[in-house]
Amino acid sequence: MKYFLATFLRRFSLAALLLTGCFAHAAATSPETRIQQRLQNYLGVDVQKSAIVKTPYLGLYEVRLGNNLVYTDKQAQYLFLGEIMNLETRENYTEEKLKKMVTRFADLPKDLAIKIVKGNGKREITVFSDPNCGYCKRFENNLKQIDNVTIYLYPYNILSASSVEISKNAWCSSNPAKAWEDWMLNGNVPEKAKSDCNFPNEKIRELGQKLKVSGTPTIFFTDNTRVAGAIDAESLEKKLKSLK
Repeated sequence: MKYFLATFLRRFSLAALLLTGCFAHAAATSPETRIQQRLQNYLGVDVQKSAIVKTPYLGLYEVRLGNNLVYTDKQAQYLFLGEIMNLETRENYTEEKLKKMVTRFADLPKDLAIKIVKGNGKREITVFSDPNCGYCKRFENNLKQIDNVTIYLYPYNILSASSVEISKNAWCSSNPAKAWEDWMLNGNVPEKAKSDCNFPNEKIRELGQKLKVSGTPTIFFTDNTRVAGAIDAESLEKKLKSLK
């Protein structure tokens, strides 16, 4: 979100100021139409009406721009770049909305992941994990207690350069699932990958950034929700059962 705001401000700083200027009395149009028109006129941004939603916060309207959110008033006179947070509960409404907005389990590129099948594999989760992450290793131990699940494991290398090498060696192995688990559970270093193996490290990193994965492990479920951290086996099993 911070990168988006900086880029947005650099690109549209002058035009955004124009939104705060005086303008003729608005015609009898809906707020959504007015917002759509003014964003087009002043920022050159094409926004579908379906991407403009009234919020319960101070009469603001939420506008989806790609995978990001901005806010404006019903006259589209002011543009707000930032996040809305409840001070009492510390709930970040913008962050929660963004997570739901960018996450669709069915659309995740499974071909980039290491596929680990336990039992009949009928239940599914996706995990972003760094091979040098202690909490990720703890989560792997918790997974030993879970059966009948397919795990799509994305090696998300954010801790060190050695993470990339370990992940590549596991991903390129003749048995990636075993190589990954041997490392995470037993500390057995995977055999060095062949030089012609094309490990999609950058694609996985871009995917994680798009999904706003800021730490590991992060677990995604088929109902498009996520959990950050080494969730215990009991809680994970309870969540999986709730998805049936």
